[in-house]
Amino acid sequence: EVAYMQLLRSAFASLRAASSVRFVTTVAIGVRPFLLGDVPADDVLRGAASAAQDARRADGSIALYSSSNDTAHQRQYDLLRDFGAALEAGDQLRLVYQPRIELATGCCVGAEALLRWRHPRLGDVSPAEFIPIIEQTSLARPTTQWVLDAAMDQLAAWRHTGIDIALSVNISAANLGEADLIERIHLGLLKRNLRPDQLEIELTESAIMDQPDQALAMLRELAGAGICLAIDDFGTGHSSLAYLQRLPAQVVKIDQAFVRDLTEAAGPDFVLVETMVGLARKMGYRCVAEGVETGKAAVILAGIGCEEAQGFLFARPMDVEQLVCWMSEHRSGNAPTPMVA
Repeated sequence: EVAYMQLLRSAFASLRAASSVRFVTTVAIGVRPFLLGDVPADDVLRGAASAAQDARRADGSIALYSSSNDTAHQRQYDLLRDFGAALEAGDQLRLVYQPRIELATGCCVGAEALLRWRHPRLGDVSPAEFIPIIEQTSLARPTTQWVLDAAMDQLAAWRHTGIDIALSVNISAANLGEADLIERIHLGLLKRNLRPDQLEIELTESAIMDQPDQALAMLRELAGAGICLAIDDFGTGHSSLAYLQRLPAQVVKIDQAFVRDLTEAAGPDFVLVETMVGLARKMGYRCVAEGVETGKAAVILAGIGCEEAQGFLFARPMDVEQLVCWMSEHRSGNAPTPMVA
C-alpha cells in the first residue's frame, strides 16, 4: 500500500510539472484497499470517497482509507440527510434562550435564541456538531429561515403577555449570499407587527471577514431597516480596526475564551479584556461578555465598563417555559445582584 501511494504521488508530481494548462485544478485521490469478494462494492466506493475527502484536507492530495475517519464521515452524512427531514417534522427542532443581563442593574434586557436538535434515533445532537455541516450546504438558507420564523413567532407571543425584550438570532457567512434575506426579515417583522429593534442579528467576526464587502453592504441595509446588529465572538477574527469602524453594528460580544480565565483585575487576561472593552466602547459599541461563570468575573467586567453579560452564572440556555418562569421570578424581587466593582 505504501509503495503504491508513493508511486501515485510521483506520477502526480510529474503531471503537475509537465502541465501547460493556464488554470489551476486540484485532484484528490482516495485509496481503499480491499480483497476481492470480501467487501461489498458499495462499501469499497464509499470508502474510496471517504479517503478522497480526507485527501482534500491534506497537502498531499492522496489519502489512505481510515475506518475511524470513515465512521465520522458517515455520521456527518447521516446527520445531513436527516436534518432536511427535521426541518419539516415540526417536533425535532426547537429554540432555547439564554438571558442577557445588564450588569449595572442585574435586570434581564434580552436573550439569545439558540437552535437545538433532538434526533429521533440519536437523541440530542450538539449544535457544535451539526451546524458547521449544515452551513456548508444548501440547507443553510431554510435553517436560518426556520430560526428567524421561530424567534419572531416567540417575540409576537411574548408581546401579548407583556414581555418586551430583544431577541438575538445568529446568521452564518453562508446567509450573506442570499439577496432576499433582508426582505424576508422585514416581511417577517411586518407580518407579526414587531418593531425592528426587537430583533438583533448576530454575525461572527470571522464570518464577516469571509466576505467583507458583501457583509458590509448587507449589514448597512439591515441597520437602515432599524434592526440591531451584533458582532459575535469579538476578538477571535482577523478583521482590521479600520474595517470594524465601518460596520454599522451597535453591539459587540466578547468571546468566552477571553472571559473564562478572568479571575482578578490584573495580569494578561485582564489587560486584554480591558483593552477590548475600552476599544469597543470608544468605537460606540455596547459590550456583552459571553461565558461569564463567576461572580468575580462579572464584577471585574462591570468595573471596566462592560454593559451586559450572559453565561452560566446567571442562567443556562432554557426552553421558553423555563425562561418565562425565570423572568417572572426575577421581576418579583429576586433579580440577580447588580455587579458593582
